[in-house]
Amino acid sequence: MAEISDMNSKSAGCASVGIATSDVVEWFVREVLPLEAILMHFLRHNWRGSSDIEDLRQDVYVRVCEAAQKQLPEQAKPFVLMTARNLLIDRVRREQVVPIEAAADLEALGLAMDAPGPERIVIARDELRQVQAALEKLPPRAREAVVLGRIEGLTGREIAHRMGIAEGTVSEHLANGICILADLLLGEPSGPRIKK
Repeated sequence: MAEISDMNSKSAGCASVGIATSDVVEWFVREVLPLEAILMHFLRHNWRGSSDIEDLRQDVYVRVCEAAQKQLPEQAKPFVLMTARNLLIDRVRREQVVPIEAAADLEALGLAMDAPGPERIVIARDELRQVQAALEKLPPRAREAVVLGRIEGLTGREIAHRMGIAEGTVSEHLANGICILADLLLGEPSGPRIKK
């Protein structure tokens, strides 16, 4: 667990806007520290450098305490996890900045860029048009299920709710739609497979 004395010293450095530091420390110990296992799991799952995890945890705690000096959040868990998420996003953005000197060195070495070439872009656009045309050939309910499930990323339950049908029927529509799409994209003729 994080050292409470370390937390006290860090939160004591924050300018108190309206909440006493002792109240923040009390809230932190009562609400945030019990979430440490969840926070550590979240950080390990979402950050590639395991050596940075404890430093990230401390940075999350500092951000949480600084924000709590202004206003205590109503629910600690979503607040802590959102703070951790934002911290990771900030770190990724910071790490993606490449110094100009490094870019110049790469150009001098003649290394290939990861960006797709013009041919690959044309091929990808053509493939996208083919998928779009194949989607339009699906039966309406199968198309709706495929779009909701595979493009919008909804779960079977969410699709069933949105379409007003049973989850089992959603599975049938998805299976039918995907089979027809595969047949269309691979050039094999296919007929509707939905059970009447």
